Amino acid sequence: MDRRAFLGAMAAGATALKATAATTERPLGETGVPLQGSEPLPLGPLPGGRYPDPHVESLKKAKGAFGQTGFPGFAGTMAVERLATGMRWAEGPVYFPAGRYLLFSDIPNNRIMRYCEDDGHLSVFRQPSMNSNGNTIDREGRLITCEHGGRRVTRTELDGSITVIADKYNGKKLNSPNDVAVASDGSIWFTDPIYGIGGNYEGIKEQPEQEKHNVYRVDPKSGDIKVVVDDFVEPNGITFSPDEKKLYVIDTGFPDGPDNPSHIRVFDVDVGGGKVSNSKVFAEMPKPSITDGMRADTDGNIWCSMGWGDQNEDGVRCYNSAGELLGKIHIPETVANLTFGGMFRNRLYICGSTSLYAVYTSATGTMKP
Repeated sequence: MDRRAFLGAMAAGATALKATAATTERPLGETGVPLQGSEPLPLGPLPGGRYPDPHVESLKKAKGAFGQTGFPGFAGTMAVERLATGMRWAEGPVYFPAGRYLLFSDIPNNRIMRYCEDDGHLSVFRQPSMNSNGNTIDREGRLITCEHGGRRVTRTELDGSITVIADKYNGKKLNSPNDVAVASDGSIWFTDPIYGIGGNYEGIKEQPEQEKHNVYRVDPKSGDIKVVVDDFVEPNGITFSPDEKKLYVIDTGFPDGPDNPSHIRVFDVDVGGGKVSNSKVFAEMPKPSITDGMRADTDGNIWCSMGWGDQNEDGVRCYNSAGELLGKIHIPETVANLTFGGMFRNRLYICGSTSLYAVYTSATGTMKP
């Protein structure tokens, strides 16, 4: 090859490299790997379980209290069970009654897992999942997902295609959508803290573009995104009361500073108008523990996760609509999130760090998370 041909080939190669570099995307594969090298935690009822299970603790003592007259965590011959294990950080459970299966995120392993209720089979539903975190289901039975890696909220259509619901506000990227709730009018409400862009374990490290950590609403008709609350330190779990007159949002700001909140706030909400008002603290969490995710039952009780602090508090808490603590479910791991499932929505599914747990209750979860 003569000198002119050689230089021409080198120039063509450099141009190709530049084109390749220009189209390079962020990695979509695992940010972690499945747990290996240790004996998996045993499945089945937790050690020491009996009827009634001592892992379920009623704090509202009443004569003959067993069920709705006391703490609705009891359901006769029930026990807390470990259903599956091997995750690194289980989050965002959502139940699909049509298929009798539960989906939940394994954030660092960049996958959504599927647990089949009828035969106990665990499998990978989606990988990569863009480091999915919170999930829910809309009124049409479609999966709604918050993605750390994509910094967006997506909807999985019934044909399997994915629609981006929200990824920007005022022309700037969202931080890292965390949890989501869908109202009866189809509006999508989600929280946007910065956890998913703080490092390369639960997402991809990047700089935040939004000045504040907001709670957003997506209009069901226009698709417009607007801020409904802008004064959270780190907004996290979100859910509605059964009548959709109240909106509950968790603030997990405490790990960012000792004076920051670890509590649940409640608002009066106008779902159709997309407005909230009359903010107040619904329940304070015992620091250094925090709550992360929550769901409501049909009686208006709020069930929330507990972890990250005192291991004796790890598990689930249940508050009545007045903010009074009714009882606890003790889990041997930090709990991140939970949801009701089963044919009668009376089985509480619990995402606890490396494992998925469940317990039958005498409560009935609201029709949609």
